[in-house]
Amino acid sequence: MSQFSAFFKENASVDVTEEVIVSERFKDENGKLIPWKIQGISETQNKAIRKSATKMIKGKGGVKVPEIDSDEYMTKLVIASVIYPNLKDAELQENYGVAGADNLLNKMLLSGEFATLWEKVQELNGYDKDINEVMEETKNS
Repeated sequence: MSQFSAFFKENASVDVTEEVIVSERFKDENGKLIPWKIQGISETQNKAIRKSATKMIKGKGGVKVPEIDSDEYMTKLVIASVIYPNLKDAELQENYGVAGADNLLNKMLLSGEFATLWEKVQELNGYDKDINEVMEETKNS
């Protein structure tokens, strides 16, 4: 058995999902809050999202430089992470009078609710710890 077998893809945990209450406005027929289900995404997916949210702009001397639209990046990362409700569902989008998961998300949630969802997506994807904390933990273990 390899010393790296714990890192083999078949041994890595694949169920990186979590249920979160994003809003107190969404309740079932019994008045119980309905959680949203989110998932972690791979760095490959993250890079594709970051690339799709990056535009080339003119910098000093007319040289084009990449610039990330942080709002677009955040929205796309959240959409990629949300499993339930299905933000790509045509009936749900039609109900809100929008087309596209990004427009649905922006129409469905209040700004504070989006911030809560964004925070949970960051935590699930490992962005909840300061890099200095991680380095200190590593040093002390």
